[in-house]
Amino acid sequence: MSCVVEARDLVVRLGGRTVLSGVNLCIKHNSISVIMGPSGSGKSTLLRVINRLIELNPEAEVSGRVVIMGKDIYEWDPYELRRYVVLVQQEPTPFPNLSIFDNVALPAKLNGVARSREEVEKLVRWALEKVMLWDEVKDRLRKPPTVLSGGQRQRLCIARALVLRPEVLLLDEPTANIDPANTLKIEESLKELKEDMTIVLVTHMPHQAARVGDFIYVLYNGKIIEEGPVGEVFLHPRHEVTTKLLERVL
Repeated sequence: MSCVVEARDLVVRLGGRTVLSGVNLCIKHNSISVIMGPSGSGKSTLLRVINRLIELNPEAEVSGRVVIMGKDIYEWDPYELRRYVVLVQQEPTPFPNLSIFDNVALPAKLNGVARSREEVEKLVRWALEKVMLWDEVKDRLRKPPTVLSGGQRQRLCIARALVLRPEVLLLDEPTANIDPANTLKIEESLKELKEDMTIVLVTHMPHQAARVGDFIYVLYNGKIIEEGPVGEVFLHPRHEVTTKLLERVL
């Protein structure tokens, strides 16, 4: 499999502090790559470099090279890049003033992914079905997202990302603050979605990495200290930090 996202000697400094140091990675097409590591190891920063949201931080300094779909990251218009590389945050952020339907439909309308009313409706249904939410909301589509549980709101946000038909879906601990039932539904969705896109998942949950991941990158103090297929790394961790992260599984 070729790389859809590749980083070469990536270094990121925030306010003079080195957050990522010499990171090299290759995210494979149609796979789920898991990024794990202790708090403060640079996991979220790495995601924000990939879709250039890091540039919104005036203190950020980035060096090295990142290539997305064979194209240097700075050859992309950042808004076009974020159409193909979409980030879902840890905290659910639906638009409270829009209905459930319009929350999902808005990105498709703004980016011209679907133009006719029929196309929009089909796309919204497809996205909600992909996150196993359609049956739960199909009779409440005109209601605000405040009627949903926290886990349902997070699945709504993932559906909102999916209507863009992204090439890469970035997920920053999407199940950290939701219940087990919604967590399992998100995990099942991800395993199906990798047939349509490439997924990069930051998680602090080793069990989740084992259930859904194909490849794993372990970050520690801004460096990748271990990487490889999830099964191999879990069975034969080489670094003591990895061993400690996996103690809850092994």
